[in-house]
Amino acid sequence: MIKGFIFDLDGVITDTAELHYEAWKALADEMGWDFNREVNEKLRGISRMDSIKVIMEHNNVSLDENTIVELATKKNDLYVASLDKVTPEDYLPGARELLTHLRTEGFSVALGSASKNAEKVLQQLNATGYFDVIGDGNSVAKSKPAPDIFLYAAEKLRLPPANCIVFEDAEKGIDAAKAGGFHSVGIGPEERVGHADIRFDTMKEATLFEVKSHFKELF
Repeated sequence: MIKGFIFDLDGVITDTAELHYEAWKALADEMGWDFNREVNEKLRGISRMDSIKVIMEHNNVSLDENTIVELATKKNDLYVASLDKVTPEDYLPGARELLTHLRTEGFSVALGSASKNAEKVLQQLNATGYFDVIGDGNSVAKSKPAPDIFLYAAEKLRLPPANCIVFEDAEKGIDAAKAGGFHSVGIGPEERVGHADIRFDTMKEATLFEVKSHFKELF
């Protein structure tokens, strides 16, 4: 039986991807590095430290670990400053409705995000009350595609993975859900999340009715 839902944050509950892009672009410009939308797409769902390494690899740059940490911190400072722009109007269409519906029906709900700023984003959205557990980039050492963040969330919900559905918009996020033994809902295009148990183009289509219809033997 499905008793819990675990949500990624960026691209599922809200879309701060543009704020991340702007922060990485500002850092790359300062460093004289090439950075574009195509490279940015490779950062979807992965941690800050992994992201900067992808950008460095794209530019054939190698730096010592301390410098990498400093640059990642600088990017994060730019991003965090921009989060003050986020308001409760910035839920992705359908996300708040789904969270409200899950609350009404008494399901357990957790966040499973690679972001270390997830709590700040939830506060800006006024969304903290929808979640029983917040798993973020501070909760586990290994980021997606390792299943650790989802396993952490499920453990805190006191539910086995088989009783939980994960919502993800990143390829590595679906990989992580599958590796952990979770049911999965992909949000986004076929080429990115087509390996999820069920896929929707947008959160607006991923209603509780549609999810229950697909996993009907589990409800």
